[in-house]
Amino acid sequence: MKHLIKIAAYSTAFFIFWSCNNDTKADAYGNFEATEITVSAQANGQLIAFTVDEGKLIKKGTTVGIVDTLPLYLNKQQLLANKQIIFAKSRGVLSQIAVLKAQLETANSNLQRIQNLFKVQSATKKQLDDTLGKVSVLKQQIKSIETQNTAVVNEAKSVSAQLKQVEDKIAKSYIKNPANGTVLVKYAEPGEITTFGKPLYKIADLSTMELRVYVSEPQLAYLKIGQKVTVKIDAGKAMKNYKGIVTWVASEAEFTPKIIQTKEERVNLVYAVKIDVKNDGSLKIGMPAEMWLNTTKK
Repeated sequence: MKHLIKIAAYSTAFFIFWSCNNDTKADAYGNFEATEITVSAQANGQLIAFTVDEGKLIKKGTTVGIVDTLPLYLNKQQLLANKQIIFAKSRGVLSQIAVLKAQLETANSNLQRIQNLFKVQSATKKQLDDTLGKVSVLKQQIKSIETQNTAVVNEAKSVSAQLKQVEDKIAKSYIKNPANGTVLVKYAEPGEITTFGKPLYKIADLSTMELRVYVSEPQLAYLKIGQKVTVKIDAGKAMKNYKGIVTWVASEAEFTPKIIQTKEERVNLVYAVKIDVKNDGSLKIGMPAEMWLNTTKK
């Protein structure tokens, strides 16, 4: 009888021990991530100003650097001068057209008078033919000069398009920060020669970190978008707690990532989950963390 009581006591102790251990195990493990943006140059030339430093917090839209715009400025001035020449040419052509149209109006009046005189036999056939010929010549001249003006107008449009291209290049010579965030890596220094597409710095918004964890299929029943969970990180001998919100749950399973060490766990099928966590400055990219479902576990 004593033997049976001893076995029952051992069994109870084991169950309590196992239960306690199970309650202290997190529901999922993962690492913090952040959306990193690599900002690259959009112009060629010398980086004459660059106010980026690693660890610096920069607001969206802030101008952080300038690529030398002198060659583009000179090109713009040349195009503006060409545009003025074209406008002057166009004004000259329009003046010629105006003069010819005035002459044509006079010629049409004369033609009308000669036609009336010819009807009463007070004008000769030659006079009528000469007047008709003059009207025809003036019309041809106007048409020819209008064709010239069309070419001038097209030339002006071409220069205007080139001006817009230069202005766009000048605008892109000013390096503007694309998003609020903290500079992670700086790749360039003032005075360096940069080219289109060359990385200048990397930035990420660290105010809200994203914890990516992997859960098994049975755990999916306890997870949904917008659900609040508890996130824990190591803080010396204790654990530091954060509030997290589930923002994404994978729709398809995948094999456990290789960062999981044991071979048995690597072959399991799991689902990725993303959790947003407000950063108080302690959370870093790549830092490991635990996810706890807000159920009976504490």
